[in-house]
Formats: sequence, C-alpha cells, structure tokens
Amino acid sequence: MNALLDQFYQFIITNGPKFITNLVVFLLMLLLGKIIISLIGKTINNVLKRNKNTSVILRNFVTSLVNKGLWIILFMIALPKIGVNVAPLIAGVGVGGFIIGFAFQDSLSNLAAGFMLLINQPFLIGHFVDISGYTGSVKEMNIMSTTLLTPDNKRITLPNKSVWGNPITNYSVMKHRRVDLSIGISYNANIKLAKDTINQIINSHNKVITDKGITVEVSELADSSVNFVIRMWTKTSDYWDVFFYMNEKIKEEFDKKGIEIPFPQLDVHLNKNV
Repeated sequence: MNALLDQFYQFIITNGPKFITNLVVFLLMLLLGKIIISLIGKTINNVLKRNKNTSVILRNFVTSLVNKGLWIILFMIALPKIGVNVAPLIAGVGVGGFIIGFAFQDSLSNLAAGFMLLINQPFLIGHFVDISGYTGSVKEMNIMSTTLLTPDNKRITLPNKSVWGNPITNYSVMKHRRVDLSIGISYNANIKLAKDTINQIINSHNKVITDKGITVEVSELADSSVNFVIRMWTKTSDYWDVFFYMNEKIKEEFDKKGIEIPFPQLDVHLNKNV
C-alpha cells in the first residue's frame, strides 16, 4: 500500500504541473469553443430567419445540427490535451454509427424525408392537404412525422417517408380556387333559360370572383339529361361556402322556373305487331 502511495506521489511531483497546465488549457479550449459555437449558432439562426421561406422547424434543426457537430469537433481537438487518445474513439464511433444506421434505417429514412419536407415546404402548419389518401389540416410537423387533423376530428400521424414518397395535394397554398359543378336538366327544358338562371345566381354571389371568368356551357348530351359544366373562381377560404350555396340555390331557382333536373330514366318502346 505504501509503495502505491509513493508511486502516486512521485507521479504527482513529476507530471503534476504538466497535467494541471494541460487541464487548464483543456478547460480554456472548452470555454472559448463554447463562445465561438454560440456565436456561429446565432449567426446561422439569424441568416435562416431572414429567409421567409425557411420554417421555424428547419431553422431550429439546422442550428441544432451545426451546434452538436461543432461540439463533437471541439472535444476531438481538446481531449488529446489531457492525454486522451481519440483515435480508438473515432474508430468506435464509425463502427457504432454503421451498426446504428443499419438497425434504424427506417428512422433514418424518416429523418431524411423530414429534412426534404422542411427544405421544399410543400405544405405548412394549418394547410389543408391530401397525403397518401388521408385528407386533413396539418396540425404538427417535425423531422420524423407529420400529423393531420381530419374534418371529422381524427388525428392521423404519418411517418415522413410515406409523406415525401407520395403525391401531396395542397388545397390551401393558392390564394384562389376554382369551383367546378355539373348540373343536368331535362331534354324538354329550355337550355337558354337554364344558362341565364345559372349565370344570374353566380353573378349575384359576392364571394364569386367574376373577373377571373365564368363558364356555363353544355358539356354532354347524356342518356337522361343535358349536362352543364359550371366553373367559377373564389378565394380558397370561401370554396366550400360557394360550393354548397350554388348547389342549393340552383336547385331552388330551377324549381321556381320549372326547369326539371331529371332522374336517371330509360325509355322502353313496345312493338305492337309482336
């Protein structure tokens, strides 16, 4: 026991000053590195903030990624000052990274897809979208998943790889949206009267943008009806108000003017000679 204490005492006398000096240098490097990393992080955050197309999620993710990466580099530089050999550590990180990457390849796919979503921004929080057959408002979005809230108040969480890897329909991104309707009238009805009635209804609605054009034309001579295609423009936020109003109002006005909207029907002709 005394021999071990003597060896320790001799080590302190011989290497103590050098070790203390190296320890002080190590701590100063960490302190200075912390200040520099903080400044770099703030600079990157401010640069990204100036870009209006950069989302908060992307800004925070990039800043955090750079911050952690710089801390790893700083420790790799500073640890040798206190006698730590970082070569085995680097090799171990490389092997461990390969194993972790193989084990969590699905998670990494979601991570990569989330990064692409944040860069390209096909939708934002609050947008009404259709993704992978699911329709709803974007409630939450992070680097791994996207959460939708459906119109009937169901919460759907989608992994980002299934979001980025499928078509995305965004109903909110454009300022205006076209309302398309199809109305059929009887073959005995007056086509001109029907067209004039529809045009009057459209032009009287204050949420229809008449400057962008209105289409009311016969699109098909179907088996049981003469079909009109009706197209008008409105603000995206007013789409459903206009859609529901037009369907109801056209039916009411057609009833008042005796314009029949026929049921599907089939005419059967009997040969009296048979």
